[in-house]
Amino acid sequence: MSDGHAALDRLKMYVGGEWVEPAQGDYLETVDPFTARPWALVPRGSAADADRAVKAAHKAFKEGPWGRMHPSERARILYRFGELIEANADALAATEVRDNGRLLAEMRHQIRYIPNWYRYYAGLADKIEGVVHPCDKPALSFSRPEPLGVCVGIVPWNAPLLLLSLKAAPALAAGNTIIIKPAEHTSASALQLMTLVEDAGFPPGVFNVVTGFGKEIGEPLVTHPLVRHVGFTGSTATGAHLYSLAARDVKRVSLELGGKSPNIVFADADLDNAVRGVVGGIFGATGQTCIAGSRLLVQRSVHDRFLEKLIDFTRKARVGDPTNLETQIGPIANRMQYDKVLGYIDIAVSEGAELLYGGCRPELAECRDGFFIQPTIFSGVRNDMRIAREEVFGPVLSTIPFDDPEEAVAIANDSEFGLAAGVWTSDMQLAIRMSERLEAGSVWINTYRDISYTTPFGGYKKSGIGRENGVEGIREYLQTKAVWISTASEVPNPFVIG
Repeated sequence: MSDGHAALDRLKMYVGGEWVEPAQGDYLETVDPFTARPWALVPRGSAADADRAVKAAHKAFKEGPWGRMHPSERARILYRFGELIEANADALAATEVRDNGRLLAEMRHQIRYIPNWYRYYAGLADKIEGVVHPCDKPALSFSRPEPLGVCVGIVPWNAPLLLLSLKAAPALAAGNTIIIKPAEHTSASALQLMTLVEDAGFPPGVFNVVTGFGKEIGEPLVTHPLVRHVGFTGSTATGAHLYSLAARDVKRVSLELGGKSPNIVFADADLDNAVRGVVGGIFGATGQTCIAGSRLLVQRSVHDRFLEKLIDFTRKARVGDPTNLETQIGPIANRMQYDKVLGYIDIAVSEGAELLYGGCRPELAECRDGFFIQPTIFSGVRNDMRIAREEVFGPVLSTIPFDDPEEAVAIANDSEFGLAAGVWTSDMQLAIRMSERLEAGSVWINTYRDISYTTPFGGYKKSGIGRENGVEGIREYLQTKAVWISTASEVPNPFVIG
């Protein structure tokens, strides 16, 4: 280790209700994207750490009080956990900003909203009910939903605590135990969250966090024979790889993957509102969201006028220090992603797209050291260009004109992804028709990037499997058992079934 490590905060993993060192004693630097300098050390976990966490979670599920606890008691613990998050929101937000560069104003708002997931699923915990079936045999037949067991949640670096909660809240409400593996770039906030677990009342081993690289600890978690569910948010390529690993043991899997979402502006839309929605859809969170509206489809009759408005609005956006509450666009979360985004900008230019705005580091003193890229707008994009087909995951917008709704639908659906889409129009009949035909798990009309704990979220095609949020979210973490009670006076012919 370098001499500078002595000055950095050294964090520990949370396993079985204890703070533990990594089995091999190795650590990773976590870097502040604003300064491009390391500020803490997180444990570099290994297969031994994965095994320890899974065994702790399995023991808690099989032998601890969690599995025997009445759902209403689990609900009280989840609700209390939400209250503790709310009380500590500012401290958690500060850590998130330092770890991934998201705006402090946005993170304060987001983390104050996160408790709603724990409250919502606390409310569902004691309402998981079975069904009595109208059986055509001399028997009482009913089914009961039951928890799966040990669940693993693997979350990315763009919104660690939010995406963690989308998995943890329903899994725990259903009666499972869980192990979270955050991205190696942004593990600090998840570990900080674990300081609230004991006060909330979770028994040891119910809620665990381990850290490190995907291949070194993530894959051992996915392939561990005692794990029964894997929930992953991240790239399609990584999700497909983990899906294949989980299939070896026929594990249940939920995948929330990439997107190349179209944001469609019709000529009759309120163009000023649409500009704000397009900017928020692609430049909010510096474009680092799976639902980013990275393909802008504009009806040809207003195409040039709309782009003029869009560039004028974008030019006024304040780029800089994410801890400044007036900043509107912060840095890219890590150097690897920074280099990737710049690479895609070069690819777009080489393919013939016209760079209308941005495309490089801002010429500002406070942006000199960090991973900053100007909000970037391309026109003249064809839907067969890489910049229109591959997920950039940065503040890069590709603009494509269209003439009529049929062409807009054809362009929008011509993608291997199907996570989200936006429609801007004053014609509600057109909006409804578009929502029916767009191949996307979420369609926003005259808005963009809205999300709620009450509303199912997930993707079509290569954008994912399963749903998070709402009642559908908790079903991902339950399995159904059928029970038969004979009412016959004697057992029927044992050699004839059916």
